[in-house]
Amino acid sequence: MNDTIATTEKYHTHISSKTKRFSLNLGEVWKYKDLIWLFTKKNFKLIYKQTILGPAWIVLNPLISSLIYMVVFGMIAKMSTDGVPGILFYLSGTAIWTLFSTSLTNNATTFTQNANVFGKVYFPRLTMPISTVISSMIQFGVQMILVLILLTYFAITGQVHPNWLAWLALPFVLIQLGALGLGFGIIISSLTTKYRDLSLLVTFGVQLWMYATPVVYPLSQLGEGTLRTIIMINPVTMPIEVFRYAVLGVGNPNPFFIGISVVVTIIVLLFGISLFNRVEKTFMDTV
Repeated sequence: MNDTIATTEKYHTHISSKTKRFSLNLGEVWKYKDLIWLFTKKNFKLIYKQTILGPAWIVLNPLISSLIYMVVFGMIAKMSTDGVPGILFYLSGTAIWTLFSTSLTNNATTFTQNANVFGKVYFPRLTMPISTVISSMIQFGVQMILVLILLTYFAITGQVHPNWLAWLALPFVLIQLGALGLGFGIIISSLTTKYRDLSLLVTFGVQLWMYATPVVYPLSQLGEGTLRTIIMINPVTMPIEVFRYAVLGVGNPNPFFIGISVVVTIIVLLFGISLFNRVEKTFMDTV
């Protein structure tokens, strides 16, 4: 009898509408780690379902985009790549930017696209946006295989000089960009439960954001002045500059603006979690 009671208490879950505003519930989320992995696999299946080339698009998309950037920004606009071969410069920039942008855009519809699931069964709601970020990380990892192949060739031929010691900072860069995309994504998702037209602006807004970030051009292209300062305040700029500094051996990571970027990331993530926890209690009444 005692064993039965102990077992019942062990697997007892108390569901309450009273959730702390900034509560992550990481312990509960960890218990649902298998569900996170299932959601992650589901994301891949939905993206590449009924496509001829399937997951090959993970590599083809950034490769095609990079070739277009080479023609438009390299050959026509004659923009500098800080001495880095064009294909490597644009491909690495596209890969790191895609990690952030997909984390944001795919999480921006968390509530509206999954309302049916949320209304039928209980599970920690954060498992879904977290799985989206993990999916973005995996796609980035696949794209980096191609980047590493090109990097190896250009490093052997002496055309690039990576800062290998700075590679130790790359995990922190990836975590920051994932957290920033998660924060902005769940903020937008929370707001779109009432204001649906926001979802129509996400793709366009992210595209504009890319051009306000040194993805297809180096920061050195901006020279000195107000525009450069504004671009450096952009919270995505410094992570990309650190990434470029480590992988390509070029870039201008500034400790002061790195600090600003980290602070903004923390604020956005905490605010996003606060809004997410607040909206998840009542969103079924508005979606």
